[in-house]
Amino acid sequence: MNNFTLKAVLCDIGGVLYAGDHLIKGAVEAVAKIKSHYPIRFLTNTTQKTGKEVYLKLKELGFLVNKEEVITALDVTKHMLEDEKSNAYFLLKDDVIDCFSSLSDYPLRYVVVGDAQDNFNYLKLNRAFRYLQEGKQLLAIAKNKYFRDNDGKLSLDAGCFVAGLEYACECEAILIGKPNKTFYHAACHSMGVDASDTIMIGDDIYGDILGAQNAGLKTIFVKTGKFTSEDLKKGISPTLILDSIADFDAAALS
Repeated sequence: MNNFTLKAVLCDIGGVLYAGDHLIKGAVEAVAKIKSHYPIRFLTNTTQKTGKEVYLKLKELGFLVNKEEVITALDVTKHMLEDEKSNAYFLLKDDVIDCFSSLSDYPLRYVVVGDAQDNFNYLKLNRAFRYLQEGKQLLAIAKNKYFRDNDGKLSLDAGCFVAGLEYACECEAILIGKPNKTFYHAACHSMGVDASDTIMIGDDIYGDILGAQNAGLKTIFVKTGKFTSEDLKKGISPTLILDSIADFDAAALS
């Protein structure tokens, strides 16, 4: 890592700071240590909680975090639709759909897909398919393949359903969250730093590590959350591999 000077940190949330409802040991202390030296942004593709809910959960778990430090793909999606004055057909959980109620008077231009859980049924997927056939655009809040669920096992994530709609409609979704380069660059811009001076900490070999590398960031891959040993055989080389965020040491990056 010649000529690398660390100026800021991006950090995934689920799987890095907590897994399900369980705090990752040492994560609170690690975040406090990072924040004492560098600006930080917490990035998440979760569509099961709003940015406010994610922020409140972090506070409840003991993290010293400010609301503006939490950036969710869900909130970015809402801001985009508000700016465009567009409504959408939403494949999301019912309580999450409610946060888009302010868009109800706008024309329906998109099909928006996130983690809809039980709403991923044939009726609703087929309705989304028909909207896309009519010319609406497919917007993926995230395309993650799977996540570590509350029972400790991996569960399907929204990317599987996005891929199915892309296949059926012969279209390509507009991606909002990780691994979209724009998502990473916007987070860096919010701290006034370049991507080349920033490191991303994550547990997803594709969304966090490969995505951040493609955006010009250094990366730390942690063996918590959705990590599996097979991830290390996929030809993707993180800058560092750590057992958990608790082992973060900025000195090792110089």
